[in-house]
Amino acid sequence: MMRQYELVERVRRYNPNTDEALLNRAYVYAMRAHGTQTRASGDPYMSHPLEVAAILTDLKLDDATIVSAVLHDTIEDTEATREEIDHLFGSEIGALVEGLTKIKKLDLVSKKAAQAENLRKLLLAIADDVRVLLVKLADRLHNMRTLHFVPPEKRARIAEETLDIYAPLAGRMGMQELREELENLAFRHFMPEAYETIEIRLTELSRESGPVIEEIERELAAKLRTFGIEAEVAGRLKRAYSVWKKMERKSVSFEQLSDIFGFRVIVDRLEDCYRVLGIVHTTWPSVPGRFKDYISTPKQNDYRSIHTTIVGPGRRRVELQIRTRQMDEVAELGIAAHALYKDNRASDRDALARESRAYSWLRKTIETLAEGDNPEEFLEHTKLELFHDQVFCFTPKGRLIALPRGATPIDFAYAVHTDVGNTAVGCKVNGRIVPLLSELHNGDEVEIVRALGQVPPAAWETIAVTGKARSAIRRATRAAVRKQYAGLGRRIVERAFERAGKAYSDEKLKASLPRLARTSLDDVLAAVGRGEIFSGDVVRAVYPDFKVERVAGAPAGKGEIGWFGIKQAEGLVFKVPGQESAIETGRSIPIRGIDGELPVKFAPNGGAVPGDRIVGILTKGEGITIYPIQSPALTAFDDQPERWLDVRWDIEDTHRHRFPAQITVTAINEPGTLAQIAAIIGENDGNIDTIAVSGRAADFREVVIDLEVWDLKHLNAIIAQLKARPVVSRVERVNG
Repeated sequence: MMRQYELVERVRRYNPNTDEALLNRAYVYAMRAHGTQTRASGDPYMSHPLEVAAILTDLKLDDATIVSAVLHDTIEDTEATREEIDHLFGSEIGALVEGLTKIKKLDLVSKKAAQAENLRKLLLAIADDVRVLLVKLADRLHNMRTLHFVPPEKRARIAEETLDIYAPLAGRMGMQELREELENLAFRHFMPEAYETIEIRLTELSRESGPVIEEIERELAAKLRTFGIEAEVAGRLKRAYSVWKKMERKSVSFEQLSDIFGFRVIVDRLEDCYRVLGIVHTTWPSVPGRFKDYISTPKQNDYRSIHTTIVGPGRRRVELQIRTRQMDEVAELGIAAHALYKDNRASDRDALARESRAYSWLRKTIETLAEGDNPEEFLEHTKLELFHDQVFCFTPKGRLIALPRGATPIDFAYAVHTDVGNTAVGCKVNGRIVPLLSELHNGDEVEIVRALGQVPPAAWETIAVTGKARSAIRRATRAAVRKQYAGLGRRIVERAFERAGKAYSDEKLKASLPRLARTSLDDVLAAVGRGEIFSGDVVRAVYPDFKVERVAGAPAGKGEIGWFGIKQAEGLVFKVPGQESAIETGRSIPIRGIDGELPVKFAPNGGAVPGDRIVGILTKGEGITIYPIQSPALTAFDDQPERWLDVRWDIEDTHRHRFPAQITVTAINEPGTLAQIAAIIGENDGNIDTIAVSGRAADFREVVIDLEVWDLKHLNAIIAQLKARPVVSRVERVNG
């Protein structure tokens, strides 16, 4: 276990002005608080917070962070309190320790909704002070290093949690070395067989390739020196998890991987990076499509480097990363490399946001959290953004937009601005018109074509990749549906006031909002449109003394004029019993694939019409029933394939047979509505067989209509005409 003076020495190496008294006080306090507690390994518990602090000294963090690491388990596991820590070490350290205590209580591998809510709390704690994340990552790293002491049943859960949440967060904060070690340790316990197999192969390859790596290092460094560039060249094998992910992503074997070991070239100056690139590319052939310049376009986690692959010495493919020493420090330490953690300015979040793109990403993620999406949506969006690599695209004016790999112009539009995404109708990529669902690539210039008044289709949500786009599409869809309901509700309310002989105005209704338990006019109108509030209640809210007179025949308990009456149904022609259709009289039904001797009928509650894809179901002693392929009733026959018949329509364009179909119409409950529906069906040459009416809500009625139509085109035309009527809220075809 680390001694007290050793901790002070580790900090003094990079911070000569460290507060030794503060570090000593924290060491002694934690030692007394944890007392005789032990870990699963049998070691004194105090060894754990000291190892966490040691990891953070490698990241060269400030005194407050180191002290918080030493104390991070005291509130949770001992009798120490926040007040006591504030008194002894200050409120800044007290807040960090309490934030870590809250995170420790989270179970990030659990039921989906609970996991999402825990992730919210984690990110909120991190956003308040990102040092909380740095200590938590160091805590998780030491726990992963000692995971073999944990009971086997817990190892897989902790490893999965690490791969799912903590390693990606470390990557997003730019802490690549820590992320890779977390991934590798988690991989070892989560998929032990795969880990062992790849480790054996890597060990063999390392033994075989050791001299080759040294040879390439020497030759590369010597070549650069001839051009006056002093560079540090180092080669290394990839880690097991990185190799496994690449094999899985590209569906290749271990032998097919050509870049298992890579080389890093570290120089002193920015301009030397491009000089090295020029020397390398003019000396050895480059591999097409394997060049990336993250210096001119840094990643969102502040990573900057040039990547290229060459056919290098000995005709071997060599992957190179070229960067300055400062870039290398940021690449390894990430957000912890920022000067804010080395001169006691760590609490200046505004300065950190200016200095760190990684912290900006975190803040944007928290903004998404605040949009009001449900926990599952937030979890989905955050994980998408944690795991995806990036592509860099440009607006026509040259603005750089970073997006997850696999992103579409829809994601691009929402990344520019939510209004741009909501009004997008098309796009041009590199000057060519392409579909909005096309995948974008590095360097694409994207121009979004907009149309005011456009509402994004709900289907875009399944196409979009970024959480921001999906959230915005969902919100816009909800707003459009709400607007539609509010418009329908306004018509219902205005007609209710007209029937009551009362004057209506928005101002009067706004004054009555408390009586309706709503906060805005739109809330009331949308609730009426959805059938949640009865229009008569709205009239009474504005005119409390108003009483609705009941009319004989009105629906019981509704107190409003009913809409289903003989007078309102004038002009309707109902089928008289005994007056069968051509189908019912046994005349031939032109369907190919059916023996003419077998009786044929159509599915109840929906029927089928020419234009539908159809199947026949054979019932012994009854004949064949024709169903449209989309009928949910067919699931009842899934385990009886011998009863299924492949049938097709076999009718000529001049046929004069009508076929059965059923629709459900949800319409406003007012006089004349049924007559309007019947008139539309009659005007479009449809024949009504039967009608059934039920009360879905006070202001609506649901009407189930059995029709006879010529074909699917005819049926769709009738449905479209019905949907266009103001009194109709919804029309759906029934597939029995």
